[in-house]
Amino acid sequence: MCANERRDYIEMIKEHWLSNVIFTTVKSHADLSSVKLTAGDFQTKALSEAVNTEKTNLITVRSWLTRARDRTSTLVFCVDVAHIISLADTFRGHGIDARYVTGTTKRGTRSATLDAFKARTFPVLLNCGVFTEGTDIPNIDCVVLARPTQSRNLLIQMIGRGMRLFPGKENCHIIDMVATLKTGVVTTPTLFGLDPSEMVETADPTRLKQLREKKETMDAMSVFDADFVAKQLHGRITFTDYDSIYDLIDSSVGEHSIRATSTNAWVCIGQDKYHLGDKSGAFLTIEAAASDSFLPKPHWTVRYTGKNFEKRAATPLLRPRVVARSETFEGAVHAADTFAEKTMTHVFITRVGPAAAWRGRDATPGQVAILNKVRNRGREEMTEADITRGKAADMLTKLKFGAKGAWSKANALKLKQQKRDVLLRMVRSRAEGLGVGPLVRSVNVS
Repeated sequence: MCANERRDYIEMIKEHWLSNVIFTTVKSHADLSSVKLTAGDFQTKALSEAVNTEKTNLITVRSWLTRARDRTSTLVFCVDVAHIISLADTFRGHGIDARYVTGTTKRGTRSATLDAFKARTFPVLLNCGVFTEGTDIPNIDCVVLARPTQSRNLLIQMIGRGMRLFPGKENCHIIDMVATLKTGVVTTPTLFGLDPSEMVETADPTRLKQLREKKETMDAMSVFDADFVAKQLHGRITFTDYDSIYDLIDSSVGEHSIRATSTNAWVCIGQDKYHLGDKSGAFLTIEAAASDSFLPKPHWTVRYTGKNFEKRAATPLLRPRVVARSETFEGAVHAADTFAEKTMTHVFITRVGPAAAWRGRDATPGQVAILNKVRNRGREEMTEADITRGKAADMLTKLKFGAKGAWSKANALKLKQQKRDVLLRMVRSRAEGLGVGPLVRSVNVS
């Protein structure tokens, strides 16, 4: 899902073509490290064995009871029939009327079950691949993603089942069961450009709006504000809540989909420009480029700026050089990651796995001191425990390489466009009120 597609998606919600959605991600702790891939996604039998456990099913049901018990029509996506039966039994063991359909369910039985679900006779319907697309069940007000996936298309299809409009339906609650993140699982956060390993709490929409209007760079650029905090349930289940689709996407301003494409710690430092740095000072950049003699079409360029190890060198870094070009964003990211793996120190560029454990530790005093200097006056100062070392490093990268200015400029342009829109509406409103026949007046709103 590219940035333009995400904007189209939001516009359809704003214009009431689709239902709004709220999101919760849950760390299920299922171990997918040994599950192999088939045709770009997890192998079904192995995935079922990893996910369909008493512990994981219990976490799934407890999560639904905690976050969505008041929902009247929940659709649950499972891995296979065995997973459906076990999870349905767990729901029933907690007093929930949960029913299911599979690909082998007889047509008459399936129709009767579906009609009862549409009539809200029972609250939870489980399936495995039956309702991923082409099914019209507009009353769905909750979707539980109980099956991990590496397929972005499948994730979009599953979420889409809950976005049909229905009388009295305020939104659809998506509960995303996140398994072990180092296996490349595609989750709701990664779908919208967030790093799923960096947990955030419910964002207050009013607060976010105020932050954007004030152009507070630390908060507008990403999910680094202390207003976001992970929530725990009995110390076993970690929830991440997004109050609306707007919070989910606004909190990932500028990150595009790079963190859904790469496991490396890329940082957005400007419009369509991304940075990956090494401790030595060397770094890679991916940037949108116009057509040139090498590629006649608009494309993406990957540049590497290496460390100058010569003694008494005039500059600490070498001249940037182009190491790859690609017509697609994904192709550029793949080329850049391949180059990085051969050239840069893994522990400093990766954001997943044991090598990236340092990113989850408390920020250093030096990091916090610099960040507190650039925070707005009057705000409570951060401490080392308020932000992780990885997030602090990303923020400092944004500041060093110009993201602050770039996003301030983008926000200024957005504000200017908003003012133009307001003025146009005022002019049109006055013209309609005057009712002056065919007279047309030219209005300059620049």
